[in-house]
Amino acid sequence: MLSERGDEPKSNAYFVEPEWSGTFSQYLDIVRAMPTVAETAHHRLWRMVMSRGKTGTDGRKYPFFTDSLFGIDETVTTLVEDYLRPAARGFEVKKRILLLVGPISGGKSTLVTLLKRGLEAFTSLPEGQLFGIKGCPMHEEPLHLIPAPMRSEWEQDLGVKIEGELCPVCQWHLANTYQGRIGQVPVERVILSEYKRIGVGTYAPSDPKSQDIADLTGAVDFQGLAHYGSESDPRAFRFDGELNIANRGLVEFQEMLKLDEKFLYQLLSLSQEGNMKTTRFQLISADEVIIGHTNEHEFRTFMQNPRNEALLSRMFVIPVPYNLNVSEEIRIYQKLLAPYEVPEIHKGPGALQAAAEVAILSRIKELPKPGRDRLSKLLLYQSEDNDHERKMAQDEGRQLGEGMTGLDPRYLINRLSALFSDSDRECVDALDVLDAIRSGWDNCPFGDRGLRTDVQEWTQTVKTLYDQHIEKLVLQAFAEDWSDELERLYRNYLDHVIRFVEDTQGDEQLLRSIEERLAITETQAPAFREEIYARVKSSRGRSNLGSYHDYPHLRQALEQKLFDDLRDMVKITTQSLNPDPKTLQRIEQAAQNLVAHHGFCPRCATKAIHHVGGLLNR
Repeated sequence: MLSERGDEPKSNAYFVEPEWSGTFSQYLDIVRAMPTVAETAHHRLWRMVMSRGKTGTDGRKYPFFTDSLFGIDETVTTLVEDYLRPAARGFEVKKRILLLVGPISGGKSTLVTLLKRGLEAFTSLPEGQLFGIKGCPMHEEPLHLIPAPMRSEWEQDLGVKIEGELCPVCQWHLANTYQGRIGQVPVERVILSEYKRIGVGTYAPSDPKSQDIADLTGAVDFQGLAHYGSESDPRAFRFDGELNIANRGLVEFQEMLKLDEKFLYQLLSLSQEGNMKTTRFQLISADEVIIGHTNEHEFRTFMQNPRNEALLSRMFVIPVPYNLNVSEEIRIYQKLLAPYEVPEIHKGPGALQAAAEVAILSRIKELPKPGRDRLSKLLLYQSEDNDHERKMAQDEGRQLGEGMTGLDPRYLINRLSALFSDSDRECVDALDVLDAIRSGWDNCPFGDRGLRTDVQEWTQTVKTLYDQHIEKLVLQAFAEDWSDELERLYRNYLDHVIRFVEDTQGDEQLLRSIEERLAITETQAPAFREEIYARVKSSRGRSNLGSYHDYPHLRQALEQKLFDDLRDMVKITTQSLNPDPKTLQRIEQAAQNLVAHHGFCPRCATKAIHHVGGLLNR
């Protein structure tokens, strides 16, 4: 049985060095100690993924992927739990071609590359040891040497299932080089490597007119043919096609649906029956995971052709949409930019977030119902609250194909790269990023002209969000200590509430300026003040007024009041044509607060202050 972390070897007692070679008899001892060395390709891939464990509150995040791929958790979960796990256990799923379908630069190739690099690393570890018949071009499973009538007995002895037959080359050597003495056949440790063409293959289709099936299944070796005299002699054939060399591992098909039809039916036979046909030879066994990827347009065209029904039924299709989570999108940009950034260029607060929000807005599908416009869904998808509502919106969006269209992440990375590689810049802030995204699209003569208006709308929406956020930060910076200001305003308000109730001497203007922000009418005000007074008297008394944290709704009104007072002050301060020394000192102090507490540099702090001043003076 598979454990949740994959089967672990019984022992590492038979760990051998990469250069190890021995006989088939010695290999049998290794299998008895570590049955996993003879596992199928799907099983090995599953164990490799599970060797990194699972995380998350529901135990459905897989660090093997999520440490490198961001924002496609659902795709990863489907891949691991619906495809790899049952395939590893031997269910029919292992006979399916895995097809990843999604928009360009959505992570399909990166996902497959992770699997390929992972297999290379895993088979170099003790728990991932793999062995093959020495000299076999397909790195044959040595247990295939056991004749079919004897396999049942050996399966019980070794604790493994033996599937597949010897390739033509190994059959020839067994009969002619070793005279049928299988115990003497040499076996070697195999470490998968795409570079060395061992167990990892990649095929990229070319012009359909020039596609040659030999690229997949090998071809006649004319030098060998001249030497051995017959095309049916396996020594006169090169078993070096992508399907041959990918045996024991996986093969990737880029833009799979661009393959010629005869290629696809070759894959159908391999996935369904576990063998392939090569000219002049019988069916050849192969154990490999077949993974292809394509874009949605190609896939829909493929589906509409009734001739492809048989192929479709034998494919396991997994959507790979664009990410829809802002924080995960930011992680993508950070990963791609980090190795090349110019250290001297400061990254202003919200710069990457601005790009991420534009990207997510472009990928969201709107619905004509409250709370399902682009902006509402953007904010909902970022929220850590309201899980039920968020899941409902995501389910609705999935039905609409949300995430399958939108701005290409490469375009956004191109715009960010242009900014963060400019050594003449001291800082890049959110406004710089939004301007780069907008101008890049406007100035591209080959861009979709219909999207120009949309891009302008999305960048303007994000700018509005940024304006709201930066205004709050700047006002806080001018307030110096926000909590102290709120506390003073809170105590002042309560003091006047008590005065009003006890001797009607409270400052009515101050009281109403706060109560109006709570939607308390003038006629409701006396009763509201009585309620506040009663709570203060019963809990603490006039000598101890507590904290504004005790009254969440009142706190919001106090913050709004403080904001409004600060707005007037900042408006006057930042727009003064001839600022006096006190005004300059106030601006300098606010800039220092932004630098010290909010990640600004002096340049973007000053720019933010004047930007907010301009907003307030509109």
